[in-house]
Amino acid sequence: MPATAHSKIAVVGIDIGKNSFHIVGLDRRGAIVLRQKWSRGQVEARLANVPPCLIGMEACVGAHHLSRKLQMLGHDARLMPAKYVRPYSKGQKNDFRDAEAIAEAVQATKTAEQLDLQALHRVRERLVSQRTGIINQIRAFLLERGIAVRQGQRFLRAGLPVILATPPDILSPRMVRMIEDLAADWHRLDERIECLSGEIEVLARQDSGCQRLMTVPGIGPIISSAMVAAIGAGDAFAKGRDFAAWLGLVPKQFSTGDRTILGRISKRGNRYLRVLFVQAAWVVLIKATSWERHGLKPWIVAAKKRLHPNVLAIALANKLARIAWSVLARGQAFAARTIQLAAVQPA
Repeated sequence: MPATAHSKIAVVGIDIGKNSFHIVGLDRRGAIVLRQKWSRGQVEARLANVPPCLIGMEACVGAHHLSRKLQMLGHDARLMPAKYVRPYSKGQKNDFRDAEAIAEAVQATKTAEQLDLQALHRVRERLVSQRTGIINQIRAFLLERGIAVRQGQRFLRAGLPVILATPPDILSPRMVRMIEDLAADWHRLDERIECLSGEIEVLARQDSGCQRLMTVPGIGPIISSAMVAAIGAGDAFAKGRDFAAWLGLVPKQFSTGDRTILGRISKRGNRYLRVLFVQAAWVVLIKATSWERHGLKPWIVAAKKRLHPNVLAIALANKLARIAWSVLARGQAFAARTIQLAAVQPA
């Protein structure tokens, strides 16, 4: 390893193996300056010649011994559970990407504002999940009595007063009381979710990054604030493709020999944010009158001819995620004509 590379290394990620270790070193800007595969005996000897830096490893067999050795050399060696590293993986799994993800995870810190936003979103997500469970339970109880309600919250909410007034031979008084209690729980959850959504919207309106993100089609206060809470200014990603891969909006890749097989989306990384981007894509697809205004019409029309609607939604979610990262990282609001020109360029 050249001596000049030694001085540039600020953070090292080590993917530990039985006999071989994959090493990725980052400079202070986050750029990769070292990417090598070392044997077990080379790790300690080579890192002894590197100025003290931050070194990250997954907590596994042998990691504690190695961390003690590296600390004796003056390095700040830290261990972390594998589940904390997984969200930072930017593509299909291999050892070098794992080491890069470790290097980024070990230095990841969030501001107090990001942590507050993240807490709001997590509480809101839990309440939405509870509300969905209550609605499903009410529907199940009604179906057991032969009462089917059209899909959608508003139809069940509007139909409940009439349903609860049905004769006792269809719904017993005890069942009516239970459904009334569930409906009251549903109402309380609606109030709490609305309160949290309002607070998130106020914070999003005050943040410049969220304001820029809300110029992207389909993205409102919830998605913009969730994205800022998750990745800050987007500095952890070199390009939009990396962000889309981190969200799990790219196909799994199975390659052997000269064959490359693309499967379903990988569903890696931040599930909550991925779901929000897919919902944003469906909103854009439903509002066909907005396609031309946002410069998406040529792309969507061409994609609809060859893709299933569900696949189209995922593809559009991928595109929106890449656009959102560009808007956030480059500090510029969304410009529709950029997509229009790109859409008509020959392949």
